[in-house]
Amino acid sequence: MRAVVVEEFGGPEVLKVKDWPDPEPGPGDLLVDVDFAGINFMDTGSRVGFGLVGEVPAVIGVEGAGRVAAVGEDVSGFAVGDRVAWVSVFGSYAQKIAMPAAQAVPIPDDIPSDVAAATMMQGLTAHHFVTESAPLAEGETALVHAAAGGVGRMVTQLLKLRGARVIGLVSREEKVTAAKAAGADEVLVSSDGDFVDRVLALTDGEGVHAVFDGGGASTFWRSIEVLRRVGTLVYYGPLIGEIPTVRMFDLPRSIRITYAVFADHIHSRESLLGHAGDLF
Repeated sequence: MRAVVVEEFGGPEVLKVKDWPDPEPGPGDLLVDVDFAGINFMDTGSRVGFGLVGEVPAVIGVEGAGRVAAVGEDVSGFAVGDRVAWVSVFGSYAQKIAMPAAQAVPIPDDIPSDVAAATMMQGLTAHHFVTESAPLAEGETALVHAAAGGVGRMVTQLLKLRGARVIGLVSREEKVTAAKAAGADEVLVSSDGDFVDRVLALTDGEGVHAVFDGGGASTFWRSIEVLRRVGTLVYYGPLIGEIPTVRMFDLPRSIRITYAVFADHIHSRESLLGHAGDLF
């Protein structure tokens, strides 16, 4: 088969399309013909050797959609020809992939495979955030960083479905349209963290009920400044810049901070099926 292979860590130039051995499904596995692979920020970490991939050469990519080509021993619930999507399975930038059946979810007939492939990582992240980390109620207000990005747009859409008010934050004027198209009620442009006073003005000085911040250490403390009492900071930016060092007594009393790695979004088979089912 053909695959995108990393033989050494580095920039985009290290990605090579090469012949690669066909995978073989073991007990509990599915062999899937890949129709679409998702492209994520995690993949750039793999490419530069952030520890997400072990030894090289290796096939990167963790998300995709396709059709079951073979079913391994001890697998139930799947048959050859079934359309499935997956996430957190390395080797997705390839024509075929062998994966644990427990990592695959069925794709409904009305969902195109390219949409399913592009939904899994960012969609499961966003769904976990708005249903578990900070499940806002109708009329409550959120600040969404990077509201024109993949996770930011999905967080915005899901919050609007719950009836929340969304203040979107984008880095450049040309991103405003995308954030508004996702449903943001107001969109602020800020590239240097100068959003605090404007967010407080939009909330009559009260602050927001939740901040969804993927900006890393550079925005961590400013996000805390715009939280109202018992507000929640949903922090998911550890790969962007330095991770902030936090002393408990430096934090305002009664706020909440939540942080999850991707495995926490789908901590069980039931969680994976539940979140994916809701998204689809």
